[in-house]
Amino acid sequence: MAAARDRHRPPRTELRQGLVDVDTARIAGAMVELRQRGHATLRDRTHRVRSAAGLAVQAGVAAALAWVASHELLHNPEPVFAPISAVGTLAASVGQRLRRTIELIVGVGIGVLIGDVLIYLLGTGPWQLGLIVTLAIIVSIFLGGSVAVVIQAAATAVLIATLSPSTKDLELPRFVDALVGGGIALLVTAVLLPLNPLRVINRAARPALDLLAEQLDVTAEAIRDHDRERCQRALERLRANKEELAAFTEAIDGAKETLTISPARWHRRSELAHYAEAAEPIDRAMRNSGTLIRRAITMIEDEEPTPEPLPDAVGHLAEAVRLLRHEFAVGAEPGDARERTLRAVSEAGRAYEQGVGFSGSVVVAQVRTTASDLMVASGLDQEEANRLVRSAFGEHERPSSPTDRRTGDAGPPVA
Repeated sequence: MAAARDRHRPPRTELRQGLVDVDTARIAGAMVELRQRGHATLRDRTHRVRSAAGLAVQAGVAAALAWVASHELLHNPEPVFAPISAVGTLAASVGQRLRRTIELIVGVGIGVLIGDVLIYLLGTGPWQLGLIVTLAIIVSIFLGGSVAVVIQAAATAVLIATLSPSTKDLELPRFVDALVGGGIALLVTAVLLPLNPLRVINRAARPALDLLAEQLDVTAEAIRDHDRERCQRALERLRANKEELAAFTEAIDGAKETLTISPARWHRRSELAHYAEAAEPIDRAMRNSGTLIRRAITMIEDEEPTPEPLPDAVGHLAEAVRLLRHEFAVGAEPGDARERTLRAVSEAGRAYEQGVGFSGSVVVAQVRTTASDLMVASGLDQEEANRLVRSAFGEHERPSSPTDRRTGDAGPPVA
């Protein structure tokens, strides 16, 4: 009996070879993933550097001009705070630089007032310094100041309390430097080196739209292959979209500010309005795509029927997002993106007619909803977008499936 088992048992060398092959495959897969991650990281870092290059040049020029203005024109022997104010203004979130300049001046005013009054009443010393800083922060918060105001008030109070005994008349130069630095920063932003607002938005929109398109592509293939794990990874990646969306929204705010204060960019107002209106529907498309992918996971888990047009519909949505990004970038009317979006809806209608389960019907509904979001992002109003989506979907009678009989589902849920 033992001899019979030995005859059917693979030789030890073959077993060892099999284990080696498995390990080699796993190691090779891990190395490929590591290389891809490295390339992605390098690409992301390069993109961030390119996006920040304009800001870096603006900050350098503004710092140099602020020093020259304060030292040479206003004869301030130590114009330290002017370049600091200029850089601090430009380092603020894009779209909030005018507000940051005002905050710098308000914060300096609070710090000077608290510092001067308490030094006059209590003198100078370590405990006086602590009290001055504490009161400057409390007063700033009480007056409703932002974080920037609080920081400037506290920093100015420290300078007043520590430098006043050795440096006379510090208060006025501190005020002037804040005004000069912030003003120079706005001058550089508005007149000398105004960024192209549409180029800034294009760069910021690309990661968000690429993320959406890539995960929809992955989902389409996962539905086609009934691969739950791949679908789950797409969902997790899409949910981690806060950074991309925040960059997109911030870029739009920055472009609005540039168009407000820069005469050289006023002719771009109509183009910017199109982008600004697209931000909200793109955000909705992200969230509705997340619902689509989540229900696709359930559809795969429950082994529901997946007609061939269903993954095709999701794939067309991905391509529509790419076309929308491209047409935005070149300033073209997004006709190709609209056509591909409606094709996605049409394929979803065919899938529904061929027969889907409960979760599949939700996927179909989310294709329609996401398509409506993309149509609005392309410049159509909501009513027109919904009308076109309904027309592309058509009137379909779906054959009853076993899942329908169990759940009593009579059609796709309303999105």
